[in-house]
Amino acid sequence: MTYCPMNSKKIHKVLIANRGEIAVRIIKTLRKLHIASVAVFADNDANALHRRMADEACPLGSGALKDTYLNVQKIIDAALDAGADAIHPGYGFLSESPDLAEACEANNLIFIGPNAEIMQLMGNKVAARKVAVKHGIPVTFGMMGDQDEILDQGDSLPYPILIKAAAGGGGKGMHIVWEKSDLKDEMERASREAMKYFGDGTVFVEQYIENPRHIEVQILADHFGNVIHLHERECTIQRRYQKIIEESPSPTLTDEKRQQLCETAVKLCKAIHYENAGTVEFLVDKDLNFYFLEMNTRIQVEHPVTELRTGIDIVEEQIRIARGKEMGWTQEAIQPQGHAVELRIYAENPETGFLPTPGKVTAYHEPQVRGARVDSSIDGSCMISEAYDPMIAKLSCHAKDRQAALETAQRALKDFIIQGLTTNKAYLWEVVKNADFVDNKIDTGFCASHQEVLLKALNESRKNLNINDIVASFLLFDFCKKQLEQHTENVWEEIGYWRYHMQLVVDVEDKKVSVSIEAAEVGKIKGEIDGNPFKVEFIQHDNNQLKIMLNGRTETIYCSVNDEQKTIVNFHGLNFTCFRTDQLNDTTDYSCKESTNDKSRLVSPMPGKVVKINVKEGDTVSEGTIMMVVEAMKMENNIVASGNAKVKKILVAEGQMVDNKMQLIELE
Repeated sequence: MTYCPMNSKKIHKVLIANRGEIAVRIIKTLRKLHIASVAVFADNDANALHRRMADEACPLGSGALKDTYLNVQKIIDAALDAGADAIHPGYGFLSESPDLAEACEANNLIFIGPNAEIMQLMGNKVAARKVAVKHGIPVTFGMMGDQDEILDQGDSLPYPILIKAAAGGGGKGMHIVWEKSDLKDEMERASREAMKYFGDGTVFVEQYIENPRHIEVQILADHFGNVIHLHERECTIQRRYQKIIEESPSPTLTDEKRQQLCETAVKLCKAIHYENAGTVEFLVDKDLNFYFLEMNTRIQVEHPVTELRTGIDIVEEQIRIARGKEMGWTQEAIQPQGHAVELRIYAENPETGFLPTPGKVTAYHEPQVRGARVDSSIDGSCMISEAYDPMIAKLSCHAKDRQAALETAQRALKDFIIQGLTTNKAYLWEVVKNADFVDNKIDTGFCASHQEVLLKALNESRKNLNINDIVASFLLFDFCKKQLEQHTENVWEEIGYWRYHMQLVVDVEDKKVSVSIEAAEVGKIKGEIDGNPFKVEFIQHDNNQLKIMLNGRTETIYCSVNDEQKTIVNFHGLNFTCFRTDQLNDTTDYSCKESTNDKSRLVSPMPGKVVKINVKEGDTVSEGTIMMVVEAMKMENNIVASGNAKVKKILVAEGQMVDNKMQLIELE
């Protein structure tokens, strides 16, 4: 491979072959550069933020991902129809697709990324390992081959091992195998996931290093042979092999190791004549030995961490390089400042093993905290679809040092309001406060090993808030809800039905609280909550934000109403669901239901699609038997038997969409 510097090309319009927050983020840089943007969108993204922000938008229709965002021909046709000069793939989807890069070249479109040859070389983990070995870069033990070949060598593998998707990333298709008996099933599952997410079911195995750190190096390289690094990011905090917190600089590396790691990444990229932005990832063991893990031939989810420290707009540099220009930076000019940390906010429930929680966002407010940056896929009330990755936003914070950055993150997380569905925001809050995390006593298994501690801390944080304050806040909103929703200037024109010494009960997260309303004057309510006097007064409101005077102190709360007509109150950064038991809810089914503890009825933990049924009617199952697999938000969820039983009836079929109320299997 030889360098072939290209003539500078003009880029007037860019089609973004992606969705969500990365599409929004790319549009912002295009605006700064006065380049027109073209969004693409599937039918279920018709009102998405990226579509509304772009200068133009092209529909991709409906169907599975292969029919929309993963359809190369549709993407190319959309770019040509819109008169775009270039395509930016973002991350995920087609970002590491040689087919898209080749199609761009064939249609005289600029692909904002490396060429197809380099992408194919490094985008496949098996090929990338071979390249690393060839150029003297340390790697762990690994074994390539088809599934039968790997299974034949099952007895000789150094367990525990890690199965990986050869063409993938982001933790998809990745599984730990602790003993040979699980090898076949896990390989099949990993291969199935790899085919679904990346269109290639090839997997390989490598040695699993216990208690490792995950550290990566951001690279920029142009067509003139210039390769620089933008220093490293530590991405050790993960759940399900997917990063949720990233920071820079790494609090783990010594200066000497940091230099070695960055120089190794540059060495690899120079050896393969890499072009554009990329990331070289390493595993680091307890002795700070590092091993090449993979190379991502695209922009990373966590790139804001590097941008905050260096002041470099990586997307802008990608466009500059794609135009055939020399980079605007030399290695000596890169002088990173301070410490940055990024937290990924997902629609998921940490208390149920991080199961995705698609649904309606009823209120959304980004933090206004100095040093905080938000990259988000939404800007207000909307639906979070089960069809896509559950990440809603990224919160990145920058300060003079790590302690200050974490303190900024805590303040920003508290002020980041997302209501209507469960997120991991409060969980992240507990992580950045955790003593082991603060002291950098971490590894990639941190979330798993600290799960009980973190959830206990989360529950304690909720218990430490005065429930009477939450009830009083709810009552103020409830009494003037109609006027607030209608943006009436005087919210006390009508306060609904009330009477002096009105007795009612408020349900807060299934806890019943007795309230006595003594008086509801203009702008005020006073009475007793569980025998304790309270007085709450309205000050002002802005959309879902309310400023109130509560028992003599000023508080800012956020309130919204969900589809069940229950009120969500955000108090001191935490959401609580409240409702008055004397108010009937038109959307709630009050008829008798079978007990949720009835083990004969099995339902999906969330809306999704049935991808595999492992049993048939008449089969006998025991505790832990995987009877069915339901996919939601790019995650497979096993539906297992809770005890010995017989399959009486299967009520769904493979490929069928189900919700979290639909019975899947009847047992006896």
